[in-house]
Amino acid sequence: MSERLEDIAAAMVADGKGLLAADESSGTIKKRFDVIGVESTADSRRDYREMMFRAKEAMTRYISGVILYDETIHQKAADGTPLVDIIKATGAIPGIKVDAGAKPLAGYPGDTITEGLDGLRERLADYYKLGARFAKWRAVIDIDAAKGVPSATSIGSNAHALARYAALCQEAGIVPIVEPEVLMDGAHDIGTCYEISKATLTKLYTELYAARVFLEGTILKPNMVLAGKKSGKVSSPEEVAEKTIKLFRETVPAAIGGIAFLSGGQSDEEATANLNAINAIGPHPWKLTFSYGRALQAAPQKAWSGKSANVAAAQAAFAHRAHMNHLAALGKWQPELEQAA
Repeated sequence: MSERLEDIAAAMVADGKGLLAADESSGTIKKRFDVIGVESTADSRRDYREMMFRAKEAMTRYISGVILYDETIHQKAADGTPLVDIIKATGAIPGIKVDAGAKPLAGYPGDTITEGLDGLRERLADYYKLGARFAKWRAVIDIDAAKGVPSATSIGSNAHALARYAALCQEAGIVPIVEPEVLMDGAHDIGTCYEISKATLTKLYTELYAARVFLEGTILKPNMVLAGKKSGKVSSPEEVAEKTIKLFRETVPAAIGGIAFLSGGQSDEEATANLNAINAIGPHPWKLTFSYGRALQAAPQKAWSGKSANVAAAQAAFAHRAHMNHLAALGKWQPELEQAA
């Protein structure tokens, strides 16, 4: 079992390939569709995702796996082919988001705890049968220094839940993506993000060891070290890279299967530039790639706008973003390449 988990994890961070996070909840994708004037129905969500999964150039060349939502992993394409089979046909690995979302942590205003452990063993067995070979669980760590957020209790509770989830995944033959996201929404500076991220990752790996999780069969999906959006400061890609790698060298075991960054509200180009700067200062003990949702999808969503006539244009927009992030995962991206498109 362990060898197979290790092989799946290695394939997820194959050279220059990364993950498409297409696991938006029905509520989140409705917000995205509202922006492009598309009604969110089971069919429109299916049509949109089918368009992405059938984007041959992007999927076969640059995407190693796709994180799906519960609805999507059960859906069939317009021609009756299961969406999971369309993904597999491109050589990408189907994955599944299994957490039930972040809820307020009782007794700790401003802190959240991610729920979804109840019944997870049974759900994982079902997802395995549907073709999922990796899963994702997101913990949300907000920063509000004035209110004492995050608390040590919040960090500890979320790290413990991530470890329990990871152990259950591996028991089911599924590679766990552990995602402890330190949000970039606050007014904090880059140094505060670094400190909170350090406390979070330190606790996470303590819990993963305690849960006897096989590290080679795990993928870390972390935030980059960035100043909060409300701070008014934008860190250069070089500073982001330096602080992010310093953080990982202090907290992340070399044994893990790889690292796939979340974009966390960065613009498309910003997420690419920062990933590129991180890889450009290598070599590193781990593969470092992307697991982007909005930073891969915003351009194709806009191009598509719910019209079948726009499918080719939307797929071209997806291929461009995926190509840019492919280059960034190799440390070979240049800003001029964005203009060339």
